[in-house]
Amino acid sequence: MTDQIYKVLVVDDELNLAEGIIENLRAEGYEVGYEPDGIKGLEAAREGSWDLMILDVMMPGLDGFAVCEALRAERNQLPVLFLTAKDETDDRVQGLAAGGDDYLTKPFDLRELLLRVQAILRRGRWYADGTEASSLVFAGNEISWRSYRATSHDGRSHDLTHKEAMILKCLSDREGEIVSREEILETVWGYEAFPSTRTIDNFIVRLRKRFEREPERPLHLHTARGVGYRFTIEGQQP
Repeated sequence: MTDQIYKVLVVDDELNLAEGIIENLRAEGYEVGYEPDGIKGLEAAREGSWDLMILDVMMPGLDGFAVCEALRAERNQLPVLFLTAKDETDDRVQGLAAGGDDYLTKPFDLRELLLRVQAILRRGRWYADGTEASSLVFAGNEISWRSYRATSHDGRSHDLTHKEAMILKCLSDREGEIVSREEILETVWGYEAFPSTRTIDNFIVRLRKRFEREPERPLHLHTARGVGYRFTIEGQQP
Protein backbone atom coordinates (compact mmCIF):
# COMPACT_ATOMS: atom_id res chain seq x y z
CA MET A 1 0.00 0.00 0.00
CA THR A 2 1.04 3.63 -0.37
CA ASP A 3 1.15 6.32 2.32
CA GLN A 4 -2.37 7.35 1.31
CA ILE A 5 -5.00 6.48 3.92
CA TYR A 6 -7.92 4.72 2.27
CA LYS A 7 -11.46 4.94 3.59
CA VAL A 8 -13.49 1.72 3.63
CA LEU A 9 -17.22 1.50 4.39
CA VAL A 10 -18.40 -1.84 5.82
CA VAL A 11 -22.12 -2.60 5.44
CA ASP A 12 -23.19 -5.88 7.07
CA ASP A 13 -25.95 -6.80 9.52
CA GLU A 14 -23.83 -9.55 11.12
CA LEU A 15 -22.22 -7.49 13.87
CA ASN A 16 -19.69 -10.10 15.00
CA LEU A 17 -18.38 -10.59 11.47
CA ALA A 18 -18.36 -6.85 10.81
CA GLU A 19 -16.36 -6.21 13.99
CA GLY A 20 -13.71 -8.70 12.86
CA ILE A 21 -13.49 -7.10 9.43
CA ILE A 22 -13.26 -3.61 10.90
CA GLU A 23 -10.56 -4.60 13.39
CA ASN A 24 -8.42 -6.15 10.68
CA LEU A 25 -8.88 -3.25 8.27
CA ARG A 26 -7.90 -0.74 10.94
CA ALA A 27 -4.85 -2.84 11.82
CA GLU A 28 -3.80 -2.48 8.17
CA GLY A 29 -4.09 1.30 8.37
CA TYR A 30 -7.48 1.84 6.74
CA GLU A 31 -10.00 4.38 7.99
CA VAL A 32 -13.24 2.43 8.45
CA GLY A 33 -16.93 3.29 8.72
CA TYR A 34 -19.76 0.91 9.51
CA GLU A 35 -23.48 0.65 8.79
CA PRO A 36 -25.72 -2.27 9.86
CA ASP A 37 -28.18 -2.40 6.93
CA GLY A 38 -28.60 -1.57 3.27
CA ILE A 39 -30.66 1.61 3.69
CA LYS A 40 -28.14 3.23 6.04
CA GLY A 41 -25.29 1.87 3.94
CA LEU A 42 -26.67 3.52 0.81
CA GLU A 43 -27.05 6.83 2.63
CA ALA A 44 -23.48 6.64 3.93
CA ALA A 45 -22.12 5.76 0.49
CA ARG A 46 -23.89 8.77 -1.00
CA GLU A 47 -22.67 11.17 1.65
CA GLY A 48 -19.08 10.06 2.25
CA SER A 49 -15.87 10.15 0.25
CA TRP A 50 -15.11 6.42 0.46
CA ASP A 51 -12.54 4.48 -1.54
CA LEU A 52 -14.28 1.10 -1.19
CA MET A 53 -17.48 -0.42 0.18
CA ILE A 54 -17.55 -3.96 1.60
CA LEU A 55 -21.19 -4.88 1.13
CA ASP A 56 -23.13 -7.87 2.42
CA VAL A 57 -25.73 -9.24 0.00
CA MET A 58 -28.37 -10.59 2.39
CA MET A 59 -29.54 -7.70 4.60
CA PRO A 60 -32.81 -6.24 5.86
CA GLY A 61 -34.23 -3.17 4.19
CA LEU A 62 -32.23 -3.19 0.99
CA ASP A 63 -30.07 -6.12 -0.06
CA GLY A 64 -26.55 -5.55 -1.32
CA PHE A 65 -27.48 -5.95 -4.98
CA ALA A 66 -30.13 -3.20 -4.68
CA VAL A 67 -27.68 -0.90 -2.90
CA CYS A 68 -25.07 -1.30 -5.61
CA GLU A 69 -27.60 -0.91 -8.42
CA ALA A 70 -28.89 2.31 -6.83
CA LEU A 71 -25.38 3.75 -6.65
CA ARG A 72 -24.61 2.86 -10.25
CA ALA A 73 -27.92 4.37 -11.42
CA GLU A 74 -26.74 7.61 -9.78
CA ARG A 75 -23.38 7.31 -11.59
CA ASN A 76 -21.61 6.69 -8.30
CA GLN A 77 -18.61 4.50 -9.16
CA LEU A 78 -17.58 3.61 -5.59
CA PRO A 79 -15.87 0.19 -5.81
CA VAL A 80 -17.90 -2.60 -4.18
CA LEU A 81 -16.72 -5.92 -2.73
CA PHE A 82 -19.73 -8.18 -2.17
CA LEU A 83 -19.94 -10.61 0.77
CA THR A 84 -22.48 -13.41 0.72
CA ALA A 85 -23.27 -16.77 2.26
CA LYS A 86 -24.25 -18.05 -1.17
CA ASP A 87 -21.84 -19.73 -3.57
CA GLU A 88 -23.90 -20.02 -6.74
CA THR A 89 -22.58 -18.86 -10.10
CA ASP A 90 -25.85 -17.01 -10.79
CA ASP A 91 -25.37 -14.97 -7.62
CA ARG A 92 -21.80 -14.15 -8.59
CA VAL A 93 -22.95 -12.97 -12.00
CA GLN A 94 -25.86 -10.99 -10.53
CA GLY A 95 -23.60 -9.19 -8.08
CA LEU A 96 -21.03 -8.26 -10.66
CA ALA A 97 -23.68 -7.35 -13.22
CA ALA A 98 -25.11 -4.97 -10.60
CA GLY A 99 -21.80 -3.13 -10.77
CA GLY A 100 -19.74 -4.94 -8.15
CA ASP A 101 -15.97 -5.24 -8.41
CA ASP A 102 -15.40 -8.53 -6.62
CA TYR A 103 -17.24 -11.23 -4.71
CA LEU A 104 -16.26 -13.17 -1.59
CA THR A 105 -18.26 -16.08 -0.17
CA LYS A 106 -18.77 -16.57 3.56
CA PRO A 107 -17.08 -18.04 5.49
CA PHE A 108 -13.79 -16.60 4.32
CA ASP A 109 -10.29 -16.11 5.66
CA LEU A 110 -9.75 -12.51 6.72
CA ARG A 111 -6.36 -12.59 5.00
CA GLU A 112 -8.17 -13.33 1.74
CA LEU A 113 -10.48 -10.38 2.35
CA LEU A 114 -7.51 -8.06 2.89
CA LEU A 115 -5.89 -9.28 -0.32
CA ARG A 116 -9.10 -8.63 -2.25
CA VAL A 117 -9.34 -5.14 -0.74
CA GLN A 118 -5.75 -4.37 -1.72
CA ALA A 119 -6.34 -5.65 -5.26
CA ILE A 120 -9.44 -3.50 -5.79
CA LEU A 121 -7.67 -0.40 -4.50
CA ARG A 122 -4.63 -1.19 -6.65
CA ARG A 123 -6.81 -1.37 -9.77
CA GLY A 124 -8.42 1.93 -8.78
CA ARG A 125 -4.99 3.54 -8.48
CA TRP A 126 -3.98 2.17 -11.88
CA TYR A 127 -7.01 3.81 -13.48
CA ALA A 128 -6.68 7.12 -11.60
CA ASP A 129 -2.92 7.41 -12.09
CA GLY A 130 -3.22 6.82 -15.82
CA THR A 131 -5.74 9.53 -16.57
CA GLU A 132 -3.44 12.54 -16.80
CA ALA A 133 -4.52 12.56 -20.43
CA SER A 134 -8.13 13.35 -19.63
CA SER A 135 -9.75 11.78 -22.66
CA LEU A 136 -9.47 9.30 -25.51
CA VAL A 137 -10.29 10.68 -28.96
CA PHE A 138 -10.67 8.56 -32.09
CA ALA A 139 -12.83 8.51 -35.23
CA GLY A 140 -15.17 11.25 -34.01
CA ASN A 141 -15.56 9.69 -30.57
CA GLU A 142 -14.39 11.30 -27.32
CA ILE A 143 -14.31 9.47 -23.98
CA SER A 144 -13.61 11.34 -20.75
CA TRP A 145 -11.75 9.08 -18.33
CA ARG A 146 -12.66 11.15 -15.30
CA SER A 147 -16.36 11.83 -15.85
CA TYR A 148 -17.10 8.50 -17.62
CA ARG A 149 -19.02 10.47 -20.22
CA ALA A 150 -18.57 10.01 -23.93
CA THR A 151 -19.69 11.56 -27.18
CA SER A 152 -19.86 9.19 -30.12
CA HIS A 153 -19.29 9.87 -33.80
CA ASP A 154 -23.04 10.34 -34.36
CA GLY A 155 -23.27 13.12 -31.76
CA ARG A 156 -24.95 11.03 -29.09
CA SER A 157 -23.92 11.24 -25.44
CA HIS A 158 -23.19 8.14 -23.36
CA ASP A 159 -22.56 7.48 -19.70
CA LEU A 160 -20.01 4.69 -19.38
CA THR A 161 -19.79 2.33 -16.45
CA HIS A 162 -16.51 2.19 -14.58
CA LYS A 163 -15.81 -1.23 -16.11
CA GLU A 164 -16.49 -0.05 -19.66
CA ALA A 165 -14.09 2.86 -19.16
CA MET A 166 -11.46 0.58 -17.62
CA ILE A 167 -11.66 -1.87 -20.54
CA LEU A 168 -11.21 0.95 -23.06
CA LYS A 169 -8.30 2.31 -21.07
CA CYS A 170 -6.71 -1.14 -20.77
CA LEU A 171 -6.84 -1.56 -24.56
CA SER A 172 -5.90 2.01 -25.48
CA ASP A 173 -2.89 1.95 -23.13
CA ARG A 174 -1.54 -0.82 -25.36
CA GLU A 175 -2.75 0.60 -28.66
CA GLY A 176 -1.97 -1.72 -31.54
CA GLU A 177 -1.16 -4.70 -29.31
CA ILE A 178 -3.25 -7.81 -28.73
CA VAL A 179 -4.46 -7.95 -25.14
CA SER A 180 -5.74 -11.33 -24.00
CA ARG A 181 -9.10 -11.76 -22.29
CA GLU A 182 -7.25 -13.04 -19.23
CA GLU A 183 -5.11 -9.90 -19.09
CA ILE A 184 -8.20 -7.70 -19.34
CA LEU A 185 -9.92 -9.63 -16.56
CA GLU A 186 -6.87 -9.38 -14.33
CA THR A 187 -6.50 -5.64 -14.95
CA VAL A 188 -10.15 -4.65 -14.69
CA TRP A 189 -11.69 -7.15 -12.26
CA GLY A 190 -9.04 -9.43 -10.90
CA TYR A 191 -9.10 -12.77 -12.65
CA GLU A 192 -11.06 -14.69 -10.00
CA ALA A 193 -13.91 -12.21 -9.88
CA PHE A 194 -15.73 -13.42 -12.98
CA PRO A 195 -16.65 -17.01 -13.88
CA SER A 196 -15.96 -16.70 -17.61
CA THR A 197 -13.82 -14.74 -20.03
CA ARG A 198 -16.96 -14.46 -22.20
CA THR A 199 -17.82 -11.51 -20.00
CA ILE A 200 -15.26 -9.44 -21.88
CA ASP A 201 -16.87 -10.30 -25.21
CA ASN A 202 -20.21 -8.91 -24.01
CA PHE A 203 -18.60 -5.64 -22.96
CA ILE A 204 -16.81 -5.30 -26.30
CA VAL A 205 -20.11 -5.78 -28.17
CA ARG A 206 -21.62 -2.91 -26.19
CA LEU A 207 -18.62 -0.65 -26.82
CA ARG A 208 -18.68 -1.38 -30.54
CA LYS A 209 -22.36 -0.46 -30.76
CA ARG A 210 -21.52 2.94 -29.30
CA PHE A 211 -18.23 3.81 -30.95
CA GLU A 212 -17.92 1.88 -34.22
CA ARG A 213 -19.70 3.23 -37.28
CA GLU A 214 -20.36 -0.34 -38.40
CA PRO A 215 -20.32 -2.54 -35.26
CA GLU A 216 -20.34 -5.71 -37.36
CA ARG A 217 -17.24 -4.49 -39.25
CA PRO A 218 -15.21 -2.80 -36.50
CA LEU A 219 -12.26 -0.63 -37.47
CA HIS A 220 -10.94 0.11 -33.98
CA LEU A 221 -11.95 -2.65 -31.53
CA HIS A 222 -10.58 -5.75 -33.21
CA THR A 223 -11.01 -9.40 -32.23
CA ALA A 224 -7.92 -11.60 -32.10
CA ARG A 225 -9.73 -14.91 -32.41
CA GLY A 226 -9.12 -17.28 -29.56
CA VAL A 227 -6.92 -14.75 -27.77
CA GLY A 228 -8.41 -11.36 -27.01
CA TYR A 229 -8.72 -7.86 -28.46
CA ARG A 230 -6.67 -5.09 -30.06
CA PHE A 231 -7.45 -1.38 -30.23
CA THR A 232 -6.25 0.94 -33.01
CA ILE A 233 -6.83 4.69 -33.06
CA GLU A 234 -6.46 5.15 -36.81
CA GLY A 235 -8.67 2.23 -37.67
CA GLN A 236 -7.91 -0.84 -39.74
CA GLN A 237 -10.05 -2.99 -42.00
CA PRO A 238 -10.96 -6.36 -40.44
